[in-house]
Amino acid sequence: MGEYSEAMLSIKNFVLLSLIAFVSGSTFSQELQSDIKSSGPESGHLIIHGGGRLDDSVLDKFIELAGGPEAPVVIIPTASETATSDQRNSTAQRLRNRGVKDVTVVHTTNREEASAEDFLQPIQRAKAIWFGGGRQWRLVDAYAGTKAEIEFRKVLERGGVIGGSSAGATIQGSFLARGDTSNNQIMDGDHVVGFGYLENTAIDQHHLARNRHFDMFTILENHPHLLGIGVDEDTAIIFDDKSVFRVIGNGYVTMYDRSFWSREGSRLKRLPEAETLFYFLRENDLYNIRERKVITRQP
Repeated sequence: MGEYSEAMLSIKNFVLLSLIAFVSGSTFSQELQSDIKSSGPESGHLIIHGGGRLDDSVLDKFIELAGGPEAPVVIIPTASETATSDQRNSTAQRLRNRGVKDVTVVHTTNREEASAEDFLQPIQRAKAIWFGGGRQWRLVDAYAGTKAEIEFRKVLERGGVIGGSSAGATIQGSFLARGDTSNNQIMDGDHVVGFGYLENTAIDQHHLARNRHFDMFTILENHPHLLGIGVDEDTAIIFDDKSVFRVIGNGYVTMYDRSFWSREGSRLKRLPEAETLFYFLRENDLYNIRERKVITRQP
């Protein structure tokens, strides 16, 4: 009996120590996660549009942040399956119709060309870049690790603006949501690294229009340190500050930060676990991605 009792005691101690280690590890993981911050670029501006209708007000804001109609603008249509270097690109034409005098469409699928001096010249003098829609992995295949990608970021460093719609929105995050080459329904696919203008973020688009508001959890289960952002069609978030964005447009932005927010409060609401929470922002709402919380205005 004595040997049996000692054996049982050893088992109990092992289970207890294992439980303590598990809880401590879980607590440590949560603390580590809380220390991970998201942020935008140190300088410049971002416009992240959810796809669908691109309102003139978004283009006007893009022109304003570029420095006005005199600022050189580059359009990158490469995400589209039918992309060409045709200067009659529809977004380029719309910008010209709104008074922008210097608009250049730049496109290649050749990585060597993406580092060639002739190809880089329009980007090197640009004050604004717009990434069009399509499949975001095409932008990665064409430009990631090339001199063109370096020059894209320099537009921000000299105080310019980078904007994009649909695929051109997702590419701005650090994690490339829906980056699989076989299917756009695979959230965590064979391309997972975006251009990273927003650090520690995953950006989805066409969000409510396509009932995508549960899809983000596939990414967050595997990468819980990320801040998930879902932008609906005819909606955009604008960064004038490296930490704070403002919502514009007619739709909603869905936030996945393991918390919940509501204009009417949440004290009486019955909410699910933190890992399954999300909430919506609308036009003129402000959000701090570094602190991962909504900025509430005083009445």
